[in-house]
Amino acid sequence: MLFEHGDNYYYVVWETSCTSGAPLLEWWYDDASRHSIEPWYRKIDDTHHRYTAIFGPVANISHVHYKVNNYRLSTKQYTIVRRGEAELNRVLVIADNQNGPTEFRKVLTGIQQYYGASSKPDTILHVGDAVQNVGSLSNWQRQLFAPMEDRSGLHHTTPTIFVPGNHDHDKRRVSSNRNLYMDMYHGLYDTDELGKAAVTNGSYHRFFHSLSVGSARIIVLDAECASKEESEFLERELKSLAFQSARFRIVAVHIPPYIEFWDPYGWNKKNEKHWGEHIRLEYDPLFRKHNVDLVISGHQHNYQRSTVSHSTNSARLGTITYAIVGGAGGMLDLERVEDWNMYNVTYLNHHFVALDIKDRSLSWTAVSSTGSVIDHFALQR
Repeated sequence: MLFEHGDNYYYVVWETSCTSGAPLLEWWYDDASRHSIEPWYRKIDDTHHRYTAIFGPVANISHVHYKVNNYRLSTKQYTIVRRGEAELNRVLVIADNQNGPTEFRKVLTGIQQYYGASSKPDTILHVGDAVQNVGSLSNWQRQLFAPMEDRSGLHHTTPTIFVPGNHDHDKRRVSSNRNLYMDMYHGLYDTDELGKAAVTNGSYHRFFHSLSVGSARIIVLDAECASKEESEFLERELKSLAFQSARFRIVAVHIPPYIEFWDPYGWNKKNEKHWGEHIRLEYDPLFRKHNVDLVISGHQHNYQRSTVSHSTNSARLGTITYAIVGGAGGMLDLERVEDWNMYNVTYLNHHFVALDIKDRSLSWTAVSSTGSVIDHFALQR
């Protein structure tokens, strides 16, 4: 599976049924010399052996190729297509497929039909909760890897920008980290810190980062692990030249600032209403202050969108859109627990979103798993 983390770095995870002698990841540009990366290894069990490699920085050119080989065998060549700001960047947005592989397959079939046989998204933005239990091998295989392989194979050539959900990572910082496949999502573009010892002892575990997709700048936050480090990172990134000069400013965080649908018992009796309070009380005022255009979340298993005015006097469009896209397969949330009196659209079924970004235009189209358009809006700069 292919991930993009930070500007111009890619993270590849693969596994074999037995240990693979001296595997290497090779990557290269068209007609250019090849670079070889030695992966690090983690044994999942006797028949699942995981390898992980990070490559980059990748130049701003249109194609990057990679494959995995050892002294005997090689995968086929995979090609990552990279788009410029003036080109159409097609982003598939999904979230919360965990514990719902049957419905996830239906959503993936709808995605295939939407894009057609001759086209596909350039990037996947997964806004969290890919599996129910990160320590369960069967969860990873049944809920994420098998549906992706069976229905699309997108995960080989379409980079996934992954936003951690409350089900996606083990918050402990110990060597016996239970996260079987995403336990090293930390500091991927800070190569001085990528020592294997740090990976082994579990100290690498930071999900938040930022990157550009065409003319948009995206900040990825970790809703589960609030910290002084993340708060400082967010303020720094919101003020940065890269974010402020982007035509479109996007934040992706798993737990929405404003939740309306949930299990009433968990919400009221188990204090689950407080899970994301720091996002609403601390982060959202910063989103509005620094003129964020779009906040994308999952967590709540249905679709909602709200476009409201910034609380500050913005020199730009003057609005912020909150979108909840938690409908990629998990059991739906159908019971209302709050009413913020702000959402323009509510859809209580499974879905995905096609986010198209090209130069001065951003187009957002929410589509049901059966192919019906349930919502659309556009921004122009």
